[in-house]
Amino acid sequence: MSAPPLVLVANARMPSQRAQSLQVAQAAAAFSRAGCETTLLHALRRGTPAVADAGALWEHYSVPAGARPAVQGVPCTDWIERFPRALQYAPARLQELSFARNAAREVLRSFAQRRVLAREIEVARALVRAGRRGVFLELHRVPGGRARRRWMCEAAAGADGIVAISDGVRDDLVAGGVERAAVTVEHDAFEPARFAELPSKAAARAELGLDPDAPLVVYTGGLLEWKGVDLLVDAARELPGARFVLVGGMDADVERLRRRAGGLSNVRVDGFQPPGRVPLYLAAGDVGVAPNRSRPAISARHTSPLKVFEAMACGLPLVASDLPSLRELLTDGEDAVLVAPDDARALAAGLRRVLDDDGLRRRMGERLRARAAGHTWDARAARLLRWMDERALQASAPARR
Repeated sequence: MSAPPLVLVANARMPSQRAQSLQVAQAAAAFSRAGCETTLLHALRRGTPAVADAGALWEHYSVPAGARPAVQGVPCTDWIERFPRALQYAPARLQELSFARNAAREVLRSFAQRRVLAREIEVARALVRAGRRGVFLELHRVPGGRARRRWMCEAAAGADGIVAISDGVRDDLVAGGVERAAVTVEHDAFEPARFAELPSKAAARAELGLDPDAPLVVYTGGLLEWKGVDLLVDAARELPGARFVLVGGMDADVERLRRRAGGLSNVRVDGFQPPGRVPLYLAAGDVGVAPNRSRPAISARHTSPLKVFEAMACGLPLVASDLPSLRELLTDGEDAVLVAPDDARALAAGLRRVLDDDGLRRRMGERLRARAAGHTWDARAARLLRWMDERALQASAPARR
């Protein structure tokens, strides 16, 4: 029996250099493969790289052939990149609100009978205020501002359920007055097809032009300051015998990091890479790293880093910051080495420990790989669809009585 049709709403540029867009694409595709007819509504942003059609978009994100979602862009007012980063707050809010208004209107007009999974508080709030049922809200952070927190609580009160991306998001929701029973936690995940035919370490290094014998630390992901990648550059100064390759990030962040790494011969900043190429870097590495800062809350409590699940897929041991957001995914000494956050020397010591111990690397890699099956996008989609069914039945129970 197929699942009820679903519309997934995300204020994401498709495609983009951000991990958010990869998450949206892979999550939407997994719902389709689970037998749920899915439409993705995304933001039509200025300067988005052109793709020939929806098929090319899915190929860009390494989505396997077969059932795939329909894709529909939603217009918005987008002046963000006309301003320097320090002045982008107001235009960013305008973009978010205009997207939310237009996306909610499109759902009400064209998808009246579908369930809705909205990643945006403002979209879910607009729909529940319009009396729409079958609305679910997925949250990747809990907002700090009073107005958005109030809107979040309004959306949560009228939604059929809330998906929290981490335990920290759930706990902060409950502390803010959201009913615990309405919240389910589903972390991010990975797509096995992207990692099905990994090259050997030697072959991967040869293709990337990397030293075949040097110890190699690989970072894949965004380069925002809270990700802690500047600490990784500083840690590289403590480990001149190891090589560091940093992959990902927006252009401005890549340039900032290259300036910080200037003069370090053991650091290579490769910048953004197409999603299909990222597994090549992971296959080349001896250890991966998640050096998150202790602030803000999205780093310490809310994030569910894609890099952790991609390391599982590759069996790549990890060194990570000892923070609640990472402790809920990793166990110190078993599948990762956890180190004090905000401390480049502690990070360097953790990396040295793993690089110097072949047995520890092997054991941690095997443990991560053994956990991987439960963290695929398909497994996540199946759990969420069952949970949506249960929540929809509970929401309709009063009407039946």
